[in-house]
Amino acid sequence: QVRLVESGGGSVQAGGSLRLSCAHSGDTGVMAWFRQVPGEEREGIAVRGIHITYADSVKGRFTITEDYKNDILYLEMTGLQPEDTAMYYCAALLVGPDRFSPASYRYWGQGTQVSVSS
Repeated sequence: QVRLVESGGGSVQAGGSLRLSCAHSGDTGVMAWFRQVPGEEREGIAVRGIHITYADSVKGRFTITEDYKNDILYLEMTGLQPEDTAMYYCAALLVGPDRFSPASYRYWGQGTQVSVSS
């Protein structure tokens, strides 16, 4: 059984930084970070498989890192802007063809809120 627990969200001013954590257990396979604004579709922003890939919206500002000893996947976010305000989710176990689609992942964490003020 896969378990995912996110933490690290909060409120920052534009230009600030945050580090999100996803503590995970079980056979997670490919993992990813998504975000969602109320009323909008969940957006895939970063994927950790054999390679790490990023959506254009976060490329150059967000970085996936990993603590292999403690089974924690991080999302390091810099240069945050108000449009980055969203609930951020960790996902695991790719079961579909599109790594940036929420429909392709079987397991989800509960999410952590990020709010960026101007």
